[in-house]
Amino acid sequence: MNVRRRLIPTAATAGAVALGLMAVSACSSSSGAAGKNGDGKLEVVASFYPMQFLAEEIGGDHVSVSTLTKPGVEPHDLELSPKQTAGLGEAGLILYLKGLQPAVDEAVAQSGVKNTVDAAGLTHLEEHGTEAGHDEHSDEEHSGEQHADEHAAEDGHDHSEAGGDPHVWLDPVKYSEIAKGVGKALEKADPDHAAAYQKNTEALVGKLDGLHEKFEKGLKNTDTRTFITTHAAFGYLAERYGLKQEGISGLDPDSEPSLSRMKDLQKTAKDDKVTTVFFETLVSDKTAKTLAGDTGLRTDVLDPLEGITDKSEGADYVEVMESNLAALEKALGAK
Repeated sequence: MNVRRRLIPTAATAGAVALGLMAVSACSSSSGAAGKNGDGKLEVVASFYPMQFLAEEIGGDHVSVSTLTKPGVEPHDLELSPKQTAGLGEAGLILYLKGLQPAVDEAVAQSGVKNTVDAAGLTHLEEHGTEAGHDEHSDEEHSGEQHADEHAAEDGHDHSEAGGDPHVWLDPVKYSEIAKGVGKALEKADPDHAAAYQKNTEALVGKLDGLHEKFEKGLKNTDTRTFITTHAAFGYLAERYGLKQEGISGLDPDSEPSLSRMKDLQKTAKDDKVTTVFFETLVSDKTAKTLAGDTGLRTDVLDPLEGITDKSEGADYVEVMESNLAALEKALGAK
C-alpha cells in the first residue's frame, strides 16, 4: 500500500469532474427510477471500504453498492477517472467521509446528487495531538495522546475541515453512530424499503455493540497500556479503551522518522514495557523492524481497515477488528 498522500490539483480534479458530469448528461438512465438500476435496487456509491461495509450491511438485498476505492488502493491517494465521476451522477445515494479523500469531496460537491451522506457529520471528530519530534508531519499526523476537547463539535456540523482525525471507523462506538445515520439516509432515499433498512441497522448496531464489549473486556486488564504503530490511525480506539498510541511516522508509514523520534520511542518502549511494534500488511515493515531490532521487541500487524484484501486477517470489518483485538491483547499482556 502506498500511503504517501498526493495532493490533487484543484483544476485537474475539477476538469475530471466536469468531464464526468458531461458524460452523465449525454447518457440516459436505463432504469425507470432515478438512482435505481434495472433491477429496481438503489444505486449506492461508497467512497472506501468502511463506507461500503455499512451500505452493504444496512442496504441488504435492496441496494447495489459500488466503491470508488478498489482493494489495495490507499484511500488518500485516490484519483477519480471521468467514468467514476459519471457514476456518481447516477447514484441514488453517495456515502463518503469528508476530509479523507479530497478528490471524492470535490466530485461529490459537483455531482448534483440529492442524497449524499458525509459520515464525518454523523459523529463528532476529535483532534488527536501530534507526538513530539514530528513537527515535519504536523499537518498530517494523528496520535493516541488524549488531548481531544470532549465538548467540541457538539453542534453537529462537519468537523473534517477543522483538522479532526478522520479514522472514526476504528472505534466501534463511533462507527455505530455513523451506522444509525446511514440507516436513516437509506430510509429517506428509498422509503419503500424503510422497514428493511431499520431492521438491518438494528442488527448491525447489535454486532458493533458486541464488538465494543469484546474490546472492553479484552483490554480491561493489561500489563501495559502503550502500543507503538507505524500508522497512527488508532487514536479513537486508544481513547475509547484507555490505551496510549505512539506513532512512528504518523499517517505516512513509508516516511523516515527522525533519529530523535526513534530515540524517544526506544525510551518509551523501555519505560512503558512495550512488547510489540505494529505495522500494516500492505506497507513495508522496514521501519517497524528497525525499531523492534533496536529495542528487542516483536512486530505484528494492526490493520487500519481502509480496505479488505487477500492479506487481511478477516473477510469483513468485524472479523478484522477481532483480529486487531487479539493482536492488542497479546502485545499488551491482557489478563
